Amino acid sequence: MYKKIMVPLDGSKLAECVLPHAEALAKWGRVQTIMFVRVVEPVKQPNVGEYVLSEQEIAKMNAEQKAAAEKYLEQLKDLIHLGSIQTRWEVLMGKVDETLVDYANKNAVDLIIIATHGRSGVSRWIWGSVADRVLRSACVPVLMIRGPGCVPGV
Repeated sequence: MYKKIMVPLDGSKLAECVLPHAEALAKWGRVQTIMFVRVVEPVKQPNVGEYVLSEQEIAKMNAEQKAAAEKYLEQLKDLIHLGSIQTRWEVLMGKVDETLVDYANKNAVDLIIIATHGRSGVSRWIWGSVADRVLRSACVPVLMIRGPGCVPGV
């Protein structure tokens, strides 16, 4: 049913709570590929005060963020055991929700598995929800996994 699954990760333990679900689906179904993706938002020029970052400073910060994201994914490779299923590990740059949806469309993803805090009400409105924006924008099914410690109605 699902041949290509995308698993967005942000470096947090919350995001990693989806890994057992991805492994179970992969072993149970006819999954051919699981794509582990981390999106890094590029550093932008701050609109505060008189200090202006140079192009070189911005480029250096973006390179450092991307390198840290690549290192994180490299470390995860040792923890994921999917047998013969092909895995891809990619770091992307851009606005997180838009980049994830665009990547899913361009790579013919059949399912997105993403973690959520399970917030609702004011806390969701204040902090926003990447998972919710992906759910509303994606043209493929999105499996949202609530992280451990989720409290109903929070």
